[in-house]
Amino acid sequence: MSTDRGTNDAPEAAPTAPTRYDPDREALGSLLGGEPAFRLEQLWEGLYRQGRPLEDITVLPADLRAHLADDLPTALESAAEQRADDGATTKWLWRLRDGAAVETVLMHYPDRSTVCVSTQAGCAMACGFCATGQAGFERQLGVGEIVEQVIRARWAAGGRRVSNVVFMGMGEPLANFDATWGAVRRLHDAVGIGARHLTISTVGIVPGIRRLTEAGLPVGLAVSLHAADDVLRDELVPINRRYPLTELLDACEEYRRRSRRRLSFEWALIDGVNDRFEDADRLAGIAGGLAAHVNLIPLNPTPGYAVVGSSRNRVHAFRNRLAAAGVAVTIRDTRGRDIDAACGQLRADHAVPLPAPFRRPATGTPVSDGPGIED
Repeated sequence: MSTDRGTNDAPEAAPTAPTRYDPDREALGSLLGGEPAFRLEQLWEGLYRQGRPLEDITVLPADLRAHLADDLPTALESAAEQRADDGATTKWLWRLRDGAAVETVLMHYPDRSTVCVSTQAGCAMACGFCATGQAGFERQLGVGEIVEQVIRARWAAGGRRVSNVVFMGMGEPLANFDATWGAVRRLHDAVGIGARHLTISTVGIVPGIRRLTEAGLPVGLAVSLHAADDVLRDELVPINRRYPLTELLDACEEYRRRSRRRLSFEWALIDGVNDRFEDADRLAGIAGGLAAHVNLIPLNPTPGYAVVGSSRNRVHAFRNRLAAAGVAVTIRDTRGRDIDAACGQLRADHAVPLPAPFRRPATGTPVSDGPGIED
């Protein structure tokens, strides 16, 4: 399958009927027919701002709730649920109405609760170290299917406010731009989650970044970089062959300038591939030039991928090298290693054997495997 996708040209599903969170306010009003106008406000407020299941919006008459439940079924059916980190992390595998499957993760922290949502069933980007990329692409998700992931996570949050949403689950959000942006607007306008608490991740779909720049809502932008030169990035992130680093970084600079938001670069550390000091130095040059934050990701083991993540000591040494160069850098808190933590792993039925990416020649200064430094 080609990885040369635009911002919204992958196959769409053809749902037989709208699901509960598909209609916008006007369409929902039409579905209410001859009901008094205030019923729309009650329904909209209950579904989104209050985030209640339809049956719990008791200001609506019971017969109306029953009618709406028939006309607007939920899009997601739970196929599996796993918990880890003493209940602080919950991961769901959802079965969609056409049989496709996606994943959602809810993560509680002392100061916030974050939902990680999927925007596609599968992914066409073919990044070999990603379990979703290994499985291939099925279809785009609709606005309602994305939004419902957040609502369902709110139901499970036990009274805690879901404060942050990251579009970092299965799929490439900017290859499904229209639905992703529709979900952003719904979460911002109807649910009430501020733009600075919404983050879109991309492997580098330059037209999508430029559309995001023009969209006018200053959401966060996280770029899955993983390599700081085109030769290695072509291997790890194949879309780089279509949108090489020069184009990608130009688009990032424009987004940073227009949105006044700090960029984030995601970097999954792979042993012997992108975890050397020379890799850190290249990354420092890019991140420093854009005043970007770097988020280092200890790579979760993925069935079928022939290499492993960097050791803990290498991760810390890489972090220290970036920090010494003046880069703002953190190591991502690794959640749920005991529950198929990497995106796409819960959905995977079996391992897909893949070749290892090429490894750097043994030149330059290797990262030390000596004693690590605690966070």
